[in-house]
Amino acid sequence: MLKAKLGMSPIAWWNDDLPQLSDDVSLEECLRQSRSAGFTGMELGRRFPTDPAEMLPILKKADVTLCGGWFSGTLTVDDLAVNKDRIAPMIALFKAVGAPCIVYGEVGRSIQGDQSKPLAAKPVLSDDEMKAYARKLTQFGEWCADQGVPLAYHHHMGAVVQFAHELDAFMASSGEGIPLLLDAGHLAFAGGDVLAAIDRHHARISHVHTKDIRRSVVDALDWSRDSFLDAVIKGAFTVPGDGSLDFEAIVKRLADHGYEGWFVVEAEQDPKPNPPLTMAQIGHKELMRVMTAAGYEVVA
Repeated sequence: MLKAKLGMSPIAWWNDDLPQLSDDVSLEECLRQSRSAGFTGMELGRRFPTDPAEMLPILKKADVTLCGGWFSGTLTVDDLAVNKDRIAPMIALFKAVGAPCIVYGEVGRSIQGDQSKPLAAKPVLSDDEMKAYARKLTQFGEWCADQGVPLAYHHHMGAVVQFAHELDAFMASSGEGIPLLLDAGHLAFAGGDVLAAIDRHHARISHVHTKDIRRSVVDALDWSRDSFLDAVIKGAFTVPGDGSLDFEAIVKRLADHGYEGWFVVEAEQDPKPNPPLTMAQIGHKELMRVMTAAGYEVVA
Protein backbone atom coordinates (compact mmCIF):
# COMPACT_ATOMS: atom_id res chain seq x y z
CA MET A 1 0.00 0.00 0.00
CA LEU A 2 1.24 3.47 -0.86
CA LYS A 3 2.12 5.66 2.10
CA ALA A 4 1.29 9.35 2.52
CA LYS A 5 2.01 11.96 5.17
CA LEU A 6 -0.20 14.99 5.75
CA GLY A 7 1.24 18.41 6.57
CA MET A 8 0.25 22.05 6.63
CA SER A 9 1.83 25.40 5.93
CA PRO A 10 1.70 28.13 8.59
CA ILE A 11 0.63 30.58 5.89
CA ALA A 12 -2.96 29.89 7.00
CA TRP A 13 -2.02 31.52 10.33
CA TRP A 14 0.64 34.09 9.35
CA ASN A 15 0.96 35.51 5.83
CA ASP A 16 4.45 36.89 5.23
CA ASP A 17 3.44 38.94 2.17
CA LEU A 18 0.18 40.21 3.62
CA PRO A 19 0.60 40.75 7.37
CA GLN A 20 -3.00 41.96 7.57
CA LEU A 21 -4.06 38.40 6.67
CA SER A 22 -2.55 36.90 9.80
CA ASP A 23 -3.96 35.31 12.91
CA ASP A 24 -2.06 36.60 15.93
CA VAL A 25 -1.18 33.24 17.44
CA SER A 26 2.11 31.86 18.69
CA LEU A 27 4.11 29.15 16.96
CA GLU A 28 3.10 26.73 19.69
CA GLU A 29 -0.60 27.50 19.18
CA CYS A 30 -0.28 27.19 15.41
CA LEU A 31 1.32 23.75 15.81
CA ARG A 32 -1.24 22.71 18.41
CA GLN A 33 -4.14 23.63 16.15
CA SER A 34 -2.76 21.87 13.07
CA ARG A 35 -1.89 18.76 15.08
CA SER A 36 -5.33 18.69 16.71
CA ALA A 37 -6.81 18.69 13.20
CA GLY A 38 -4.74 15.60 12.40
CA PHE A 39 -1.68 16.95 10.57
CA THR A 40 1.70 15.53 11.56
CA GLY A 41 3.92 17.94 9.61
CA MET A 42 4.34 21.70 9.35
CA GLU A 43 6.32 23.73 6.84
CA LEU A 44 8.63 26.48 8.01
CA GLY A 45 7.22 29.91 8.89
CA ARG A 46 8.51 33.23 10.13
CA ARG A 47 7.86 32.47 13.80
CA PHE A 48 10.03 29.35 13.83
CA PRO A 49 13.40 29.56 15.58
CA THR A 50 16.42 29.09 13.30
CA ASP A 51 18.45 27.16 15.87
CA PRO A 52 17.70 23.41 15.76
CA ALA A 53 18.39 23.20 19.50
CA GLU A 54 15.39 25.50 19.97
CA MET A 55 13.22 24.11 17.19
CA LEU A 56 13.44 20.39 17.94
CA PRO A 57 11.94 20.54 21.45
CA ILE A 58 9.06 22.68 20.14
CA LEU A 59 8.35 20.22 17.33
CA LYS A 60 8.65 17.24 19.67
CA LYS A 61 6.28 18.75 22.22
CA ALA A 62 3.74 19.44 19.47
CA ASP A 63 4.24 15.92 18.02
CA VAL A 64 4.95 17.26 14.52
CA THR A 65 7.91 17.25 12.16
CA LEU A 66 9.20 19.94 9.84
CA CYS A 67 7.99 18.83 6.40
CA GLY A 68 9.50 21.56 4.20
CA GLY A 69 9.89 25.28 3.87
CA TRP A 70 10.16 28.05 1.30
CA PHE A 71 13.45 29.45 0.02
CA SER A 72 13.24 32.66 -2.01
CA GLY A 73 15.54 31.82 -4.89
CA THR A 74 16.96 34.46 -7.23
CA LEU A 75 18.66 32.44 -9.95
CA THR A 76 16.97 34.52 -12.69
CA VAL A 77 19.01 37.52 -11.56
CA ASP A 78 21.85 36.26 -9.32
CA ASP A 79 24.53 33.65 -9.73
CA LEU A 80 24.86 30.26 -8.05
CA ALA A 81 27.32 31.50 -5.43
CA VAL A 82 24.91 34.13 -4.08
CA ASN A 83 22.12 31.59 -3.72
CA LYS A 84 24.43 28.98 -2.20
CA ASP A 85 25.49 31.45 0.48
CA ARG A 86 21.88 32.38 1.24
CA ILE A 87 20.55 28.82 1.41
CA ALA A 88 23.44 27.31 3.40
CA PRO A 89 22.00 28.14 6.87
CA MET A 90 18.65 26.70 5.83
CA ILE A 91 20.31 23.48 4.66
CA ALA A 92 22.10 23.18 7.99
CA LEU A 93 18.83 23.69 9.88
CA PHE A 94 16.84 21.27 7.74
CA LYS A 95 19.51 18.58 8.04
CA ALA A 96 19.55 18.97 11.82
CA VAL A 97 15.78 18.56 12.17
CA GLY A 98 15.38 15.89 9.49
CA ALA A 99 13.21 17.87 7.05
CA PRO A 100 12.65 16.13 3.68
CA CYS A 101 13.24 19.04 1.30
CA ILE A 102 13.54 22.78 0.79
CA VAL A 103 10.90 24.37 -1.45
CA TYR A 104 12.59 26.51 -4.10
CA GLY A 105 10.42 29.45 -5.14
CA GLU A 106 11.78 31.88 -7.74
CA VAL A 107 11.35 35.49 -6.68
CA GLY A 108 13.83 37.04 -9.10
CA ARG A 109 11.87 39.10 -11.66
CA SER A 110 8.66 37.82 -10.03
CA ILE A 111 5.60 39.97 -9.33
CA GLN A 112 4.05 37.60 -6.79
CA GLY A 113 4.86 39.82 -3.81
CA ASP A 114 4.13 43.19 -5.45
CA GLN A 115 0.54 44.34 -5.06
CA SER A 116 1.09 47.14 -7.57
CA LYS A 117 1.79 44.71 -10.44
CA PRO A 118 -1.21 43.11 -12.18
CA LEU A 119 -1.26 39.41 -13.05
CA ALA A 120 -0.75 40.24 -16.73
CA ALA A 121 2.63 41.83 -15.93
CA LYS A 122 4.30 38.56 -14.97
CA PRO A 123 7.82 38.04 -16.33
CA VAL A 124 8.30 35.86 -19.40
CA LEU A 125 11.54 34.10 -20.29
CA SER A 126 12.57 33.55 -23.90
CA ASP A 127 13.21 29.95 -24.98
CA ASP A 128 16.95 30.42 -24.58
CA GLU A 129 16.52 32.11 -21.19
CA MET A 130 14.30 29.26 -19.96
CA LYS A 131 16.84 26.65 -21.06
CA ALA A 132 19.67 28.48 -19.32
CA TYR A 133 17.55 29.00 -16.20
CA ALA A 134 16.56 25.33 -16.07
CA ARG A 135 20.19 24.22 -16.40
CA LYS A 136 21.16 26.62 -13.61
CA LEU A 137 18.42 25.26 -11.34
CA THR A 138 19.60 21.73 -12.04
CA GLN A 139 23.11 22.62 -10.93
CA PHE A 140 21.78 24.32 -7.84
CA GLY A 141 19.52 21.38 -7.01
CA GLU A 142 22.37 18.93 -7.40
CA TRP A 143 24.57 21.03 -5.12
CA CYS A 144 21.86 21.27 -2.43
CA ALA A 145 21.28 17.51 -2.56
CA ASP A 146 25.04 16.97 -2.18
CA GLN A 147 24.89 19.16 0.96
CA GLY A 148 22.26 16.81 2.38
CA VAL A 149 18.87 18.43 1.61
CA PRO A 150 17.16 18.16 -1.81
CA LEU A 151 15.13 20.94 -3.36
CA ALA A 152 11.58 20.78 -4.73
CA TYR A 153 10.85 23.36 -7.44
CA HIS A 154 7.62 25.34 -6.88
CA HIS A 155 5.93 26.66 -10.04
CA HIS A 156 4.07 29.78 -8.89
CA MET A 157 1.67 32.48 -10.02
CA GLY A 158 3.50 35.67 -10.92
CA ALA A 159 6.85 33.95 -11.42
CA VAL A 160 8.80 32.90 -14.50
CA VAL A 161 7.32 29.38 -14.35
CA GLN A 162 3.57 29.89 -13.97
CA PHE A 163 1.71 28.47 -16.97
CA ALA A 164 1.59 24.78 -17.89
CA HIS A 165 3.64 25.39 -21.04
CA GLU A 166 6.30 27.16 -18.96
CA LEU A 167 6.40 24.24 -16.55
CA ASP A 168 6.76 21.85 -19.51
CA ALA A 169 9.62 23.93 -20.92
CA PHE A 170 11.35 24.13 -17.54
CA MET A 171 11.04 20.39 -16.98
CA ALA A 172 12.25 19.59 -20.49
CA SER A 173 15.47 21.57 -20.03
CA SER A 174 16.16 20.75 -16.38
CA GLY A 175 17.34 17.44 -14.96
CA GLU A 176 16.59 15.02 -12.15
CA GLY A 177 18.75 17.17 -9.87
CA ILE A 178 15.80 19.53 -9.45
CA PRO A 179 12.67 17.62 -8.38
CA LEU A 180 9.21 19.14 -8.73
CA LEU A 181 6.73 20.38 -6.18
CA LEU A 182 3.28 20.00 -7.74
CA ASP A 183 0.90 22.72 -6.56
CA ALA A 184 -2.62 21.99 -7.79
CA GLY A 185 -3.94 25.43 -6.86
CA HIS A 186 -1.29 27.45 -8.65
CA LEU A 187 -1.53 25.33 -11.79
CA ALA A 188 -5.33 25.52 -11.86
CA PHE A 189 -5.25 29.30 -11.22
CA ALA A 190 -2.99 29.61 -14.28
CA GLY A 191 -5.47 27.64 -16.40
CA GLY A 192 -3.47 24.42 -16.40
CA ASP A 193 -4.71 20.83 -16.44
CA VAL A 194 -3.50 19.36 -13.14
CA LEU A 195 -4.06 15.73 -14.14
CA ALA A 196 -2.21 16.18 -17.43
CA ALA A 197 0.72 17.79 -15.59
CA ILE A 198 0.90 14.82 -13.23
CA ASP A 199 0.93 12.45 -16.20
CA ARG A 200 3.74 14.39 -17.87
CA HIS A 201 5.95 15.04 -14.85
CA HIS A 202 5.16 12.35 -12.28
CA ALA A 203 8.69 10.94 -12.35
CA ARG A 204 10.08 14.17 -10.89
CA ILE A 205 7.31 15.00 -8.36
CA SER A 206 8.78 14.81 -4.86
CA HIS A 207 6.41 17.05 -2.86
CA VAL A 208 2.75 18.04 -3.25
CA HIS A 209 0.88 21.16 -2.15
CA THR A 210 -2.85 20.49 -1.94
CA LYS A 211 -3.93 24.08 -2.44
CA ASP A 212 -7.52 24.49 -3.65
CA ILE A 213 -9.05 27.43 -5.52
CA ARG A 214 -12.41 29.12 -5.49
CA ARG A 215 -13.18 29.03 -9.19
CA SER A 216 -15.73 31.85 -9.05
CA VAL A 217 -13.15 34.18 -7.48
CA VAL A 218 -10.39 33.23 -9.92
CA ASP A 219 -12.65 33.56 -12.97
CA ALA A 220 -13.79 37.04 -11.86
CA LEU A 221 -10.27 38.47 -11.64
CA ASP A 222 -9.18 41.18 -14.06
CA TRP A 223 -5.63 40.20 -15.03
CA SER A 224 -4.95 43.71 -16.32
CA ARG A 225 -5.71 45.23 -12.91
CA ASP A 226 -5.67 42.61 -10.15
CA SER A 227 -2.36 41.51 -8.65
CA PHE A 228 -1.58 38.07 -7.25
CA LEU A 229 -1.90 39.48 -3.73
CA ASP A 230 -5.26 41.06 -4.66
CA ALA A 231 -6.39 37.57 -5.68
CA VAL A 232 -5.33 36.19 -2.31
CA ILE A 233 -7.20 38.96 -0.47
CA LYS A 234 -10.32 38.26 -2.54
CA GLY A 235 -10.21 34.59 -1.56
CA ALA A 236 -8.77 32.83 -4.60
CA PHE A 237 -7.27 30.06 -2.45
CA THR A 238 -8.66 27.71 0.16
CA VAL A 239 -8.24 24.20 1.54
CA PRO A 240 -9.35 20.95 -0.10
CA GLY A 241 -13.01 20.37 0.63
CA ASP A 242 -13.81 24.09 0.55
CA GLY A 243 -12.92 24.86 -3.06
CA SER A 244 -13.52 23.83 -6.66
CA LEU A 245 -10.82 21.25 -7.47
CA ASP A 246 -11.45 17.50 -7.56
CA PHE A 247 -8.80 16.29 -5.15
CA GLU A 248 -10.03 12.72 -5.31
CA ALA A 249 -9.12 12.65 -9.00
CA ILE A 250 -5.80 14.45 -8.35
CA VAL A 251 -4.74 12.14 -5.53
CA LYS A 252 -5.82 9.03 -7.44
CA ARG A 253 -3.72 10.14 -10.42
CA LEU A 254 -0.69 10.60 -8.16
CA ALA A 255 -1.34 7.14 -6.73
CA ASP A 256 -1.59 5.69 -10.24
CA HIS A 257 1.99 6.87 -10.79
CA GLY A 258 3.20 5.56 -7.43
CA TYR A 259 3.75 8.87 -5.62
CA GLU A 260 4.54 8.50 -1.93
CA GLY A 261 5.37 11.29 0.47
CA TRP A 262 4.00 14.55 1.78
CA PHE A 263 0.69 16.15 0.86
CA VAL A 264 0.80 19.64 2.35
CA VAL A 265 -2.17 21.98 2.72
CA GLU A 266 -0.86 25.41 1.81
CA ALA A 267 -3.79 27.79 1.51
CA GLU A 268 -3.36 31.49 2.21
CA GLN A 269 -6.56 33.39 2.91
CA ASP A 270 -8.09 35.84 5.36
CA PRO A 271 -8.19 34.05 8.74
CA LYS A 272 -11.09 36.16 10.04
CA PRO A 273 -13.84 34.70 7.81
CA ASN A 274 -11.78 31.49 7.40
CA PRO A 275 -10.46 30.52 10.86
CA PRO A 276 -7.27 28.48 10.42
CA LEU A 277 -8.29 25.70 12.80
CA THR A 278 -11.66 25.25 11.09
CA MET A 279 -9.95 25.30 7.67
CA ALA A 280 -7.38 22.76 8.90
CA GLN A 281 -10.17 20.45 10.04
CA ILE A 282 -12.00 20.76 6.71
CA GLY A 283 -8.79 20.15 4.74
CA HIS A 284 -7.77 17.15 6.83
CA LYS A 285 -11.20 15.54 6.60
CA GLU A 286 -11.25 15.89 2.81
CA LEU A 287 -7.69 14.63 2.41
CA MET A 288 -8.40 11.59 4.57
CA ARG A 289 -11.43 10.84 2.41
CA VAL A 290 -9.54 11.09 -0.87
CA MET A 291 -6.46 9.28 0.48
CA THR A 292 -8.66 6.33 1.44
CA ALA A 293 -10.35 6.41 -1.96
CA ALA A 294 -6.95 6.40 -3.69
CA GLY A 295 -5.63 3.51 -1.61
CA TYR A 296 -3.10 5.43 0.51
CA GLU A 297 -2.16 4.58 4.07
CA VAL A 298 -1.70 7.84 5.96
CA VAL A 299 1.25 7.53 8.33
CA ALA A 300 2.75 9.79 10.98
